[in-house]
Amino acid sequence: MPELPEVEAVRRLLEPAMRDARFERVRLRRANLRRAFVPDFTARLTDVTVTDVGRRAKHLLLSLSSGDTLAMHLGMTGGFRVEPRHAGGGAAPSEPGPHDHVVFEMSSGFVVTFNDPRRFGAMDLLSAEERSHHPTLTGLGPEPLSRDFTAEALAQACAGRRASLKVTLLDQRVVAGLGNIYVVEALHQAELSPLRRASTIATRTGAPRPTAMRLAAAIKDVLRRAVAAQSRTDYRSERFRVYDRDGASCPKRSCPGVIRRSVQSGRSTFACSVCQR
Repeated sequence: MPELPEVEAVRRLLEPAMRDARFERVRLRRANLRRAFVPDFTARLTDVTVTDVGRRAKHLLLSLSSGDTLAMHLGMTGGFRVEPRHAGGGAAPSEPGPHDHVVFEMSSGFVVTFNDPRRFGAMDLLSAEERSHHPTLTGLGPEPLSRDFTAEALAQACAGRRASLKVTLLDQRVVAGLGNIYVVEALHQAELSPLRRASTIATRTGAPRPTAMRLAAAIKDVLRRAVAAQSRTDYRSERFRVYDRDGASCPKRSCPGVIRRSVQSGRSTFACSVCQR
């Protein structure tokens, strides 16, 4: 499942083709993805301009001149292809394939195609009122790369929680956009066990302990490096230091530990029992 860095990479791919551009033609090649498209989806987009290409947690949010928001989620296998629509005998965009479900023809001269073999992605066209009450866009925690995400904010969110750090960090109300892979990577960098109780990084009054400071810094660093890596390569090809490396030597210098896999709340966890405490 794409996480924050992967979704941010897609946002950056779409921005030059879609920001300040008008939808000249919208083609739906099926009636639904994970959910059915709203009945007037095409009509509400045609001749409307994209004023901003944003992201909130794992959602892509296109702000529109009509006041609506096009909220898109990649699901497990969704992705976008951006191709120039050449004129004067130049190369044309590729013909839609069997898994190309939505085609946006933009006034910028680009054709933006959404491809999703398993159709777990979603596109919701929301009015301003609907966006303010959307179940997956409200109640989210701070963006981890924003100024609002600090050791203090993380400690307050974890104070009193009996759940493990791993499970707590996957709660989108604690921090928005983090997923299983980057939680595993950040906990290893911060040298904190994924099994540690979340409340242990905060004092009784909710102030941050040194562990909270290490963890907040590690989350930001891991995500920044991942975003930078995604901009240089295909976003599904990123290699990780500990995730999915069961049996490998711990990558921390001078640590004699071995990365081992376990399962927490049905999700794979990878950690070093020597340096992660």
